[in-house]
Amino acid sequence: MPIDGDPYALTPDKVREPPESLLGQLAYCGPGFVLSASIVGSGELIATTTLGATAGFIVLWVIILSCLVKVALQLEFGRHTILSGRTPLESINRLPGPKPAGAHWTIWGWFLLQPLKIAQMAGIVGAVALVLNLFLPQVEVAVWCWASAGLVGLLVSLERYRMIERSSLALLVLFTLLTLTSVAALQWTDYAISLDDLASGLSFRLPAAATMVVFAAFGLTGVGGDEIIQYGYWLLEKGYAAYAGPREETDAWRRRARGWIRVMTLDAIASMIAYTVVTVAFFLLGAAVLNAQEKIPQGNALIESLAHMYTDTLGPWAHWVFLLGAFVVLFSTLFSAMAAWTRMYADAFAQVGLVNFRDQRSRRRTVFWLAWAFALLWAGIYVINEAPVKMVVLGGIATAAILLLVVYAAIVFRYRDADPAMRPSPLYDAALWCSIIAIVSFVVYGLVDLVRGLG
Repeated sequence: MPIDGDPYALTPDKVREPPESLLGQLAYCGPGFVLSASIVGSGELIATTTLGATAGFIVLWVIILSCLVKVALQLEFGRHTILSGRTPLESINRLPGPKPAGAHWTIWGWFLLQPLKIAQMAGIVGAVALVLNLFLPQVEVAVWCWASAGLVGLLVSLERYRMIERSSLALLVLFTLLTLTSVAALQWTDYAISLDDLASGLSFRLPAAATMVVFAAFGLTGVGGDEIIQYGYWLLEKGYAAYAGPREETDAWRRRARGWIRVMTLDAIASMIAYTVVTVAFFLLGAAVLNAQEKIPQGNALIESLAHMYTDTLGPWAHWVFLLGAFVVLFSTLFSAMAAWTRMYADAFAQVGLVNFRDQRSRRRTVFWLAWAFALLWAGIYVINEAPVKMVVLGGIATAAILLLVVYAAIVFRYRDADPAMRPSPLYDAALWCSIIAIVSFVVYGLVDLVRGLG
C-alpha cells in the first residue's frame, strides 16, 4: 500500500497510525524486497556461484556472515530516515567534516567509487544479453545488450514505486522456487551435499587463492553499501516517514514513529531471511556442481556455465527453465538497481545544487533522463569490454569499500543525531556494534590483502 501524492513531502494530511497486528504490518512490507531483487542477480547468481565454484564449501561462512551482519546498518539508516524525514544523501550531507562544493566528503568518496559500480551494472546488462542470445542466437549479443538496456531505461523512466515493488517481488519469487528445487534435487545426484561439506564451510577459514572473489562476494551478497543507502528512498516512497508525520516533540508523534520503525524492522528482517536462503542455495549449487567440475563462470560462457547447476541436478530439460529464470532474476536486478540509481544520483546532484530533489516535477524529470543515460552507458561499456564476471567482481569490491562510508554515517546517526526519547534498546546497540566490527574487520583485511597482492 504505497502512499499517494509526493512521498517525499511530509504533511499532516498523510499521517497514518501504524498497524498493530503482524498481518497488518506484513501488508506494509515491501522496501526490503525491492532491495533483494536488486542484489540477487549480481550478488547471488553471479558472485556467489562464482565464489562457490572457485573456493568450494570452505567459504560458506562468509556468505552467511555477509547476509546477516549488514542488516543492523540497514536498520539504523532506516530508523534515521523515518525519524528525520530526510533522504539518505541529505542526511549524509549533514555529517560533520569538509564539504567541498557543497557536498560532504563521503559523497565525493562515493562518487569516486562509482566507475567500478558502473562496471558492475554493465556486467549485469551483458549477462541479460547473454541469456537472450541463448534463446535467440540469430541476434548478436551486442544487439540484445542495447535492447535490454533500452527496455529497462524505458520502464524506469516511466515507473512509480508500486510497479517496482510488485515486479521485483514477483520476479524474485519465481527464480527462488526454481533454485530451491534444484538444491533439493542435488541429494539424488552425484553432487549430493554431505554434513562434512557443510561443516567444512563453517570452519572460518579463507582460501588464499580466492581473496578477491571472497572480498567481492562479501560486498555483493546481502545488502551492500549502496543498497543500505538506497533503502531509505524505498522507505520514503512506501510512505513510512510520511505516515509517521512531520517531526514533533509530542508523545503522539513518537508513538507513531516507533510503530513505523517496527514495521520497517519486520520488513528488513523478513527480506534478510529471504535473501539469505536464496544466497546460500546459490552458493551450494556453485560449490557442489561447478567446483566439482572445475567450471569457473567467466566471459561470454558465463550463463552456459551457470546452467550446469540446474541441468546436472534436474536434468537436461532444466536448461530452458534455467535460462528463463536467469533472465527473470537478472532483469529484476537491472530494473530495481536502475530505479535506485536514478534516485541516488538525482539526490547527489541536488546536494551540489544542480537539481531540486524535493520538487516532485524536477525529481521526476531528472530520474527520466538519468534512466536513459545509465542505460546507454551500461550497454556501451559492456559492448566494449565483454567480461561480465570481472565487471561484477569489481563492483563488489567498490560495494565493500562503500560499506566503510556507511559505517561512519551510521555511527553519527546513532550517537550525534539521536533523539534521547527515541533511544533504541541495548540489544539493538549490541547488534549494531557487532555489525560494525565485523564489517570493518573484513573490509580492511580484504583491502590490505588486495594491495599486498598488487604489490
